[in-house]
Amino acid sequence: MQRMGMVIGIRPEHIAEYKRLHAAVWPEVLATIEKANIRNYTIFLREPENLMFAYWEYHGSDFAADSAAIAADPKTQEWWTLCGPMQSPLPTRAEGEWWAMMEEVFHTD
Repeated sequence: MQRMGMVIGIRPEHIAEYKRLHAAVWPEVLATIEKANIRNYTIFLREPENLMFAYWEYHGSDFAADSAAIAADPKTQEWWTLCGPMQSPLPTRAEGEWWAMMEEVFHTD
């Protein structure tokens, strides 16, 4: 299992709608996430900085392939069409990233 964290900005005028959407994530999107070996997926919001931190645990063996499967899913693409414009990616993110990946520096159970 690999713990993964990432960060992105959110446009303040979209926070209420983003919360509303995530209070009832589409079952097809959740199923795709689960099929891609992602568990314990959580998104946190920090205001007034308008930053979101996401955390998940990856239980697969080929993250690139599982990520590609998520990206190829039509219902997930539709979900991203709604959520993407609400987000504000960090200018310092790596090429090809939307959410900026973070380095794990500490963990305890």
